[in-house]
Amino acid sequence: MTKWRRTASLTRTLVATATGACLVAGCGVLPGSPGGSGSTITVMTFAPQDTKATNMPGMPGMAKAYEAWINSKGGINGHKLRVLTCNEKNTPTGAADCARKAIDEKAVAVVGSYSQHGRAFMAPLEAEGIPFVGGYGVSSEEFQSTLSYPVNGGQPALLAGAGHQLGKACSQVAIVRPDTLAGDSMPILLNAGLKLNKAPEANDIRAAEDSADYIAQAREALANSSGGKDRGCVTAVLGERTETFFDAFRREDSKHKNPQISSVLGSVSQAVVDRTGGKESPFEGAYVTSWYPVSTDALWEPMRKVISERAFGNDAVDPDDSGTQTTWIAYTVLSETLKRLGPDEDVTARKVARMLSQEEPVKTGGLTPDLSWRYKDMRAVAGFPRMVNGRVNFQVVQAGRLVAQQGGEASMDMTETLEQAPRAA
Repeated sequence: MTKWRRTASLTRTLVATATGACLVAGCGVLPGSPGGSGSTITVMTFAPQDTKATNMPGMPGMAKAYEAWINSKGGINGHKLRVLTCNEKNTPTGAADCARKAIDEKAVAVVGSYSQHGRAFMAPLEAEGIPFVGGYGVSSEEFQSTLSYPVNGGQPALLAGAGHQLGKACSQVAIVRPDTLAGDSMPILLNAGLKLNKAPEANDIRAAEDSADYIAQAREALANSSGGKDRGCVTAVLGERTETFFDAFRREDSKHKNPQISSVLGSVSQAVVDRTGGKESPFEGAYVTSWYPVSTDALWEPMRKVISERAFGNDAVDPDDSGTQTTWIAYTVLSETLKRLGPDEDVTARKVARMLSQEEPVKTGGLTPDLSWRYKDMRAVAGFPRMVNGRVNFQVVQAGRLVAQQGGEASMDMTETLEQAPRAA
């Protein structure tokens, strides 16, 4: 026998001996095998970054902070958490690429992510049985796929809530929204909320979501928000470009009609208010609809502590940002779900999905109602059958801070309103 053959034979013998000893002694999971005590659980968080339209860098930033924090505490049931991040680029191709990366890396879930391109990312994930946990709620597929587990009511709940909030204050509303597939459903959902207060349907104004000039839309909004003797309302839902629109809007409002302005959290945030002047911000007095309690609520303290300890130096991870908050809640759901597994159980994508679909409700520390995606918990919202949490919170910008709106409902479950809304085309 030649020297190299003797060496190869000895190597195979040593590997076989070590493998057999591990199997008998239970010394953990071999590389490449799923689950097991001390094994690594891989998940992914994706979001658009460095694009000309909406960017959500706080979501992958929060995911990495959560990874560092949970692993410093011994992981989840003894499993180390490995978080992959991916730039979705705000394109269908980018979304599909992120989904394929999750598949290639054997992720057991995609958690706390953002994409408008649900068709591009859900199909690959569905083919591999990978659950999509706690998406931002901007694509309709997040509320339709049986492998999606939304933690909020997405844009449908926000827009219906904004309609209810505005319908009590104004006799006429104009909505400025993206000229995209996702934007096409926005007026329908807003009108569902307006209908609660017998207010007329909103004037629909389309705009390019990556434009740098919204003068034409600002003029149209001013012309179409006249409420007669009452105050007119203008709401804009343009993501990061909402700030650009309202800058143009204020410059065009030369006759001081002073209509009530509004938006939804995600398009307007505390960071935007701070950046545009705080108490002197053009958003002062604006109505804002949110999924979650105001960011100063004590319920957010655990998240703030993790950000302070594990995301220091990363300005993208803003505790006031709704994307950051959604990712925190999504990882809370994942962690609470995995804790129900035994420490020696394999963790696979299909097992995670099965638990989410069948187990008792998951608690999120009071930030949302207890969440459950069992068949009996689904609601009859046309086009959004996976919605299990339609609650929104009503806020207002007051002295430069987003605070809970006083003098009425602080929050409301919009599910019944959405059940009665016509289905978006």
